[in-house]
Amino acid sequence: MLRRLYNWTMAKAAHPHAGWWLGLFAFMEASFFPVPPHPLLGLMCLAEPKKAVRFAAIATLASVMGGLLGYAIGYGLYDTVGTQLLAALGLTESFPKAACYLRETGVAIIIAKGATPIPFKLLTITAGFIAMPLVPFIVASLVSRSISFMIVGVLFRLFGARIKRFIDRYLGLVTVGFVVLVVGGFLAVSLLGKGDESAGTRARCEQVSAVTSS
Repeated sequence: MLRRLYNWTMAKAAHPHAGWWLGLFAFMEASFFPVPPHPLLGLMCLAEPKKAVRFAAIATLASVMGGLLGYAIGYGLYDTVGTQLLAALGLTESFPKAACYLRETGVAIIIAKGATPIPFKLLTITAGFIAMPLVPFIVASLVSRSISFMIVGVLFRLFGARIKRFIDRYLGLVTVGFVVLVVGGFLAVSLLGKGDESAGTRARCEQVSAVTSS
């Protein structure tokens, strides 16, 4: 079953219109969609290693554009669309803390956290809600999403053919290893992030339970 799913996804990833699907996933994920585009990006890079950087660029730009939609939701539609969206995504409790961190650290938190498994949509909606200046927000989002996607594209462009041959032969082991890597990476990033933040900011923001707009 795993092999059939892999082959089916690889065929879709190599489809002539796969770039449009990737862009759509990246756009939606930055504002309201719960599933990240990274798995699709990785499979597309596996299917077409020579186009890996192009795919990564598509994901980066589409994600930044989707981030602007998230910003607009937080800025003008928070009381109607925003609250329901955050509730549906299970991010209601995280929202006041995100607002606190954004106000305390500005673009730094978008660059640092936007490149991690922390939901980017939470940052984009929150940035709009607190009325973060738009130009710094766009620049920080571009840097953050470039880190998240372009590294994948460059690595697959350089080593994609060899990686693909290995996965074709050892799919089961790669699947287990990928799950372990994602979980371990998430835990490591969380611990490192806590170490990088000042104790004062962390103490204040972790205790915030309500927030008001700027």
